[in-house]
Amino acid sequence: MNVKLAENYGFCFGVKRAIKIAEENIGSSTYGPLIHNGKEINRLQEDFQVSLVEDISTFKEGDKAVIRTHGIPKDELALLHEKKIDVIDATCPYVTKPQQICEEMSNEGYDIVIFGDVNHPEIKGVMSYAKKGVTVVESVEELEGKFFYEKIAVVAQTTRKVDEFMKVCNHLMRSHKEVRVFNTICNATFDNQDAVKALANESDVMVVIGGKNSSNTKELHSISKDNCKDSYLVEGPDDLDSAWFLNKKDCGVSAGASTPDWIIKQVTAKIKELS
Repeated sequence: MNVKLAENYGFCFGVKRAIKIAEENIGSSTYGPLIHNGKEINRLQEDFQVSLVEDISTFKEGDKAVIRTHGIPKDELALLHEKKIDVIDATCPYVTKPQQICEEMSNEGYDIVIFGDVNHPEIKGVMSYAKKGVTVVESVEELEGKFFYEKIAVVAQTTRKVDEFMKVCNHLMRSHKEVRVFNTICNATFDNQDAVKALANESDVMVVIGGKNSSNTKELHSISKDNCKDSYLVEGPDDLDSAWFLNKKDCGVSAGASTPDWIIKQVTAKIKELS
């Protein structure tokens, strides 16, 4: 069986940057998971003594706190500074951008619409920068019955599908006089999604590698499944099933933006063993 990697896959710029920051700050603590990949977080803990803190109240003056790639709410960031914590900001610049847009547009009197998952840490952080009305939706249908003033600014979660984002934007533009659209989906997301779609179309089985709590990995798996029905999401080699590869000729492999190369190598090696 042929095993082929997607043209673009794995660690994005923001994740590489965050990992480097964590590795350079041995003995620090991340506030919330640095990235959505438990195996890589365990590696950082074992090799660099980077611990995970979920409760902000446990930080004490002088502690070193690394802010996760997804960012944190504005008031929590302010609290860390008030407590005189040594804050090391590893928020991805692609996430910082929609935070800034929401703050600026809100100050100018725009209602804010965010296309994304209201429960995702990235969106919780972005929402906190809006000074007035903010609405989070995952589909056009969720806009039904919502009231907005004439001026709307729209941003997207960095890892969402661009086609779905455009549906929301087009719907708003048909019913409001001024809609300002800010394409905050990151380039790595575009590239990885285009690559997984192309590879899925030429494969008879697909394996997407990444954390099952990772938004961008789940999007990749969704796109893969739309184009290759035998598409599977795994976190590591132990999740693979030999039955997936029976009578298959071409296996495509992609990975989410939080998936390190060492896991990708383990999974591809195991696929070759099983086939």
